[in-house]
Amino acid sequence: MNPGIKHDLSKVVPFFRFRGIMKGAEPWGSGHINDTYRLHIEQGGRDMYYILQRINDKVFPDVPKMMDNIRRVTTHIREKLAEIPGSNFSRESLSIIYTLDDKPFYLDVYGNFWRAYVFVEHAQTYDFVSSPDQAYQAAKAFGRFQSMLRDLPGGPLYEVIPDFHNTPRRFEKFQAALAADKLGRAASAQAEIEFAMARQDSTSVVVDKLASGELPTRVTHNDTKINNVMLNDADGHGICVIDLDTVMPGSVLYDFGDEVRTTTASAAEDERDLSKVKFRLDLFSELVRGYMESAGDFLTPEEVRLLPFSGRLITFEIGLRFLTDYLEGDTYFKPHREGHNLDRCRTQFEMVRQMEEQAEAMEAIVAKYRK
Repeated sequence: MNPGIKHDLSKVVPFFRFRGIMKGAEPWGSGHINDTYRLHIEQGGRDMYYILQRINDKVFPDVPKMMDNIRRVTTHIREKLAEIPGSNFSRESLSIIYTLDDKPFYLDVYGNFWRAYVFVEHAQTYDFVSSPDQAYQAAKAFGRFQSMLRDLPGGPLYEVIPDFHNTPRRFEKFQAALAADKLGRAASAQAEIEFAMARQDSTSVVVDKLASGELPTRVTHNDTKINNVMLNDADGHGICVIDLDTVMPGSVLYDFGDEVRTTTASAAEDERDLSKVKFRLDLFSELVRGYMESAGDFLTPEEVRLLPFSGRLITFEIGLRFLTDYLEGDTYFKPHREGHNLDRCRTQFEMVRQMEEQAEAMEAIVAKYRK
């Protein structure tokens, strides 16, 4: 067995409808939550490839509900694509391989949950944006994903991680960690604590507007990093949104805000030298252009108005989570050096500060592409 493979896949594969013989497998992708493999299956003399994953049920404790969300979302997208001339739903949407008993997951004798998808050929993911066009393509793909799901039937999806983007709740947790200060770390993070406290009022904007109905609740992805869009090898177009584990009800602002956070920084998330951390307005412009091209037709005026704010909000939220984890003793985000989570917090807060400085320019860009 390949030394990179942690499990005996020959005991798992027969329970899925692959209709062929497994010829090999290899670890796949850069994800850290699930164990992911690419399978080589021979089917009638043809070489076919699939993705097989062991789902981390510590992170996602209710796998059946999560997989039901994914089943509903992918089924609806495939039905939409079938109506669009020239579309290829086997490449433009994840395609679940069901088990022999017609389930979207398999539970093995050891209590491990498994799932399988068709492997999307001739496309790849990228961990970092290397050009403005990649930012544009990713944002356009995420906007299209949301657009196709705006009329998802069957009622709300399950909330697989409750309060995932509830920023006021995140702030309450930060305040509790600060009050406890169980490791005496608050003294080394005074500047960051003051930065956070000064922005408390902004944390409830989206939550309050969702509750009042000023913002609609949508189907959202909730992990809109560049590496969750597959870009076509032939032309670089974004063709398939992947990693649907956190698809659930929310605001499109959470998704767009996380695109801004993960795409527009000039430095790594944990860069110690803050002079290297720059908010790239050119990449923000391409995100807006791509997103508005595919999502602008269904967004409400209030959603569009808050697009620039969403970048600041989600960047602040993740910075706050890093700060909270630092105060609590690094129990969630794994550190690789002393003060690592405080470094991560400082980078996020620096991005927030620069976005605040360029708020008018960001708003002008959104106004340019408003439909």
